[in-house]
Amino acid sequence: MSDDTRDHPHDGENDANRAADAADATDATDEWTSDEPAFGDGRRHDWPGEPDWPVLETVVEYETGWQTAGYDLVEHPDGSTKKYYWSELATAVVVVARAGDDLLVVEQYRPTVRNTQLELPAGIVEAGESYTEAGRRELREETGFAADSLSLLGEVQCTTGLLRHTRGFVFAEGLEPVGQELDDNEYLVPRTVPVEEVVDVVRSPPTNDATLEGILLAREEGLL
Repeated sequence: MSDDTRDHPHDGENDANRAADAADATDATDEWTSDEPAFGDGRRHDWPGEPDWPVLETVVEYETGWQTAGYDLVEHPDGSTKKYYWSELATAVVVVARAGDDLLVVEQYRPTVRNTQLELPAGIVEAGESYTEAGRRELREETGFAADSLSLLGEVQCTTGLLRHTRGFVFAEGLEPVGQELDDNEYLVPRTVPVEEVVDVVRSPPTNDATLEGILLAREEGLL
């Protein structure tokens, strides 16, 4: 199987994928981004485009290098105004990686929610990367496996009442062990789950949205 570094749907329809993964077309000059903060972190940020309701001002109130938060002062159709608060996170990728009759996951403690979960490999997309390129890198770093083929499953906007955060899902197959390349602050243990059991496993608490979404997307495509 040939190496594939382009985002495309599993059925090979490249044109359909380019529409689904339009954010990968960098330097989209027709996109309205006049209120986008000057991100300089080397990560990919899919800032919202031109608003349907007038945005009177955009204010950044909080920056950590990992998260940017603020509000838009928005004018409603009746002329009233309201501050809509948001928190922006860099674009992420989630990898559904199948190895024969098993699915590759990672066991990870999450200090934010104070429990350990089985999760799909995932991570932040770097500036200039496509979802499949980022997925290939994250899969190798977190699990120690290189994929022969990756394809785009879909893209979603997360927690849209609060977050400005886009997440892409990719399917990986043709896995070969190459060794983990974890960051200094990553503590991950690769695990496998039988494909026939994976839905039940990821529905069992504690669980998380990205893992469940990725599994269901892959199953809907007939890949699991």
